[in-house]
Formats: sequence, structure tokens, C-alpha cells
Amino acid sequence: MRFSKKKSSNKKEETLKVSKQKEEKFNIGFELSRNRLKEGLLSLFGKEIKINKNFLEQIEAFLYQSDFGITVTESLLRKIEEASRKLPITNYQDLSNILREEFRERFARNNPEIPIDSHKPFVLLVVGVNGSGKTTTLGKLAYFFAQQGKKSLIIAGDTYRAAAIEQLELWAQRAGADFIKNPDAKNPSGIIYEGVQKGLHDQTDLLLIDTAGRLHNKANLMEELRKIVRVIQKLIPDAPHESLLILDGTVGQNGIVQAREFGKILPLTGLVVTKLDGTAKGGVLTAIHEKMGLPVKFVGLGEKIDDLLPFDVDLYVDSLFGKMD
Repeated sequence: MRFSKKKSSNKKEETLKVSKQKEEKFNIGFELSRNRLKEGLLSLFGKEIKINKNFLEQIEAFLYQSDFGITVTESLLRKIEEASRKLPITNYQDLSNILREEFRERFARNNPEIPIDSHKPFVLLVVGVNGSGKTTTLGKLAYFFAQQGKKSLIIAGDTYRAAAIEQLELWAQRAGADFIKNPDAKNPSGIIYEGVQKGLHDQTDLLLIDTAGRLHNKANLMEELRKIVRVIQKLIPDAPHESLLILDGTVGQNGIVQAREFGKILPLTGLVVTKLDGTAKGGVLTAIHEKMGLPVKFVGLGEKIDDLLPFDVDLYVDSLFGKMD
């Protein structure tokens, strides 16, 4: 009985430790965005705020510059006006409390869960433009799922760049994932088919499939994505079970255009937004989620293998505006 209590206590301590580490990563990862929001608003309006037409025009311009987008910006302005009629808004804390509640409402239905136990193997396909961070994201995903006791097979479906295959193989090794490649392949269909066969034979938990970075306005490469899906479905008819669009968080509103075009080719199930630690415009997450109606599954908050984290709206809001007193 004593052993049971000690074991339970250790498990609770470990859970708290992991939770604290995640909170710290969010806090550090969104530091640039948090500083820009606070310093920008205070510099525009001072520590004392008076709600009037001039104030609303200035905050509107600031929110646009911060990549919140039209829909989110207009909604935020309405909330500020409505709140000011009920209670005086006199300082940054008052204003940030309104913004944080608006953010929470917008992500209320966001579900970052990836149900990897629903299929075996569970097939996860990633797509995105060149430089979005697909290769590193795949390695980090494999590591993340490995921490849950799941074995991944990474399939090197980017057959256009030898360097991409080499980089992905290094990430697979770091994550403890299996890896399959064919550097001599001229198109991705063959190696992806072979990889899915291997995953089925080995009863692998997850198949993580890389694809070549492609501009969303290149019709031939986008058509190739359709072919990749058809190849996967020859072996697993209901796959891919997740199709994640990897977006570089520093591109701002252009991410919405990318999401829309990729969504025409295959049914996207969620977003992974990378490089958020390198931008002061973390509010773009809200704009993309709002416009596309896609859940934010993961956020990239650094270069380390454990810096890809499931999106958590409470940590996101606290990281942008600071914890409430």
C-alpha cells in the first residue's frame, strides 16, 4: 500500500513537471509577440486609456499590422466598445482582459487531439510550401509520439531534394523512428507505396509521410498530391487519417492563401504553425484559425526536438497577455 501511494505521488510530480515545462516553452516561445502587443499598445495609448474614435482607429491599425486580419480585428473592436459601455477601460490590463477573453472564445472549439489509437497504422500526411518547416516538424512529431510509447515510420516522400532526405533521416534517428527512402526515385508515389506496405507488415503505430515543398500556385505539383493520396488509399482506403498543413508563422496573412489552396486539393484536418518564436505577430494564429475553420494542432516554439507542442489556448492566451492577477 505504501508503494502504491509513493508510485502515485511520483506520477503526479512528473505530470506537474511536464505541465510546467510546457508552460515555460509557451511563455518563452511567444515572448516576442507578448512584448510587441504590450509595448505597442502602451506606446500608442499610454498607461491611461480613453475609449474614443481616435483610440479605436489607432488600435485598429495596430491590430492589422499585427496580422490579426479583418474579421478578428473588427470583432475585437466591437468587444472593446461593448465592454467600455459597461465598465471603464482605463489601462492596459483592462484592455488585455477583453482581448484574452475574445481569443478564448475563438478557440473554444479548437481540438488539437490526434487520435493515433483509432487506426494501426495511423497515417499522417504533411504538406506545405518550401521552407515551411515540414522536415523538422516530422522529426519532432515522431519524437512527440515516441514519448507516448508509439513507434513511427517516417517515409521520405520528398524525392526532389537529396538534402531533404538526408535531413529527414537525421531527424528520424534523433527521434528513434524507423525511416524509409529511395534517393533514386523520380517521383514520390513508389516510395510512399513501399513505405505504407512496410508499415502494414511491421504493424507500425504511425506512418509519417513527408511530401515535397510546393508552391500552392503550381498546378502540376498540386496534382501530384492527389496522386499521393490515391496511392495511399490503394493500401489503406480511409487514409490519410490526418492531413496537416505546415505553415511558417512568420509569413502572416499569406498563410491563409496557402491553406485555402491546399484545401482544394485534399481535405486538410489541421494546422501546424512553426517558427512562432521568431515572430512578433503571434496573433496570426487567431486569424488563420478563424478564416479557415481548421484546428491548430501543434505550434513550433523553437529548434529543439521537444519544441513542437500541442496547441493549448489557455497557455497561448497567458503567453500573449500574461497571466491574470
